[in-house]
Amino acid sequence: MDALKVLILMGSKNDRGIMEKTEAVLEEFGVPFKTMIRSAHRTPEATMQAVKDAEAAGCQVFICAAGMAAHLAGVVCSKTVKPVIGVPIASGPLQGEDALHSTVMMPPGLPVATVGINGAKNAGLLAVQILACTDADLSRKLLAERAAQAEAILAED
Repeated sequence: MDALKVLILMGSKNDRGIMEKTEAVLEEFGVPFKTMIRSAHRTPEATMQAVKDAEAAGCQVFICAAGMAAHLAGVVCSKTVKPVIGVPIASGPLQGEDALHSTVMMPPGLPVATVGINGAKNAGLLAVQILACTDADLSRKLLAERAAQAEAILAED
């Protein structure tokens, strides 16, 4: 098996249905990944260990999905210099607005790339784009995907 490239962390099992879209993108592009459930608040030590272990395994990008207060991406960002992508999950009374703000409003010096609420597919594509910066094969696959998207739109005309 190739070295781990992406670690997907979810705040709870309730996020799995959404994050399966991220997994599908990574599988489509042949990117080795692992998915784990970790909570910034309930399992902080286990979360930090997961980050450390993933980096030791070669992880290049972290994708963190959480609803409500959504501090998972920020906590992970504070422990790595690798890119972190946050996926705010629509949950609770604010349906993801709180998660969006918690994820996107990081303090200076700790950037988290943030996709839209429940934007799991885009999180996977952004991870692939980041990896494609140093992987010509992934870059070619992305270009082919974009060309197919354009063809599909033009076919609707």
